Amino acid sequence: MRATPADLERLYRERFVGLKRSLATVTGDYGTAEEALQEGFSRALASIGEFRGDCPLGAWVWRIAVRVALEQGRSGRRRLLREQLNRALPEPQLVDGGHDPRLVAALRSLSPQRRLIVFLRYFADCSYAEIAAICEISEGTVAASLARARGLLGEALGATTTTTQEEVAR
Repeated sequence: MRATPADLERLYRERFVGLKRSLATVTGDYGTAEEALQEGFSRALASIGEFRGDCPLGAWVWRIAVRVALEQGRSGRRRLLREQLNRALPEPQLVDGGHDPRLVAALRSLSPQRRLIVFLRYFADCSYAEIAAICEISEGTVAASLARARGLLGEALGATTTTTQEEVAR
């Protein structure tokens, strides 16, 4: 599927805030994430003809933005991001300190891949297909990882019931 500049503009308008929140979990702050994402969209527009359509457009832009963050980040953070990407996926974390410490601890207890999947789904509102493309896994693995993550987070937070995927989607 070929993408057009109009498709990219629509993605920018509809998903910029969510993608920025998700990217901030990787870069460490919202300012760096916003700069990287803006540059990522700019580079995507300049190379829109190279988009092969083998993954969702949002996943393609997100990967470009992560590479931009590597290039633009502070030296120590850039080295850390590069090391994380060399291990396949970055290790995302909540950005600001205003969160319930139990939630922070529960999220940290998840594996980096599972944590990234949670952030992409619930912070960036990425589809299963986009998450699968970003993480280079199947959509079934995305679904299983989210189900397991919800269960682990529920246990860590002392939830008494398990939320089904249909309840989360509402």
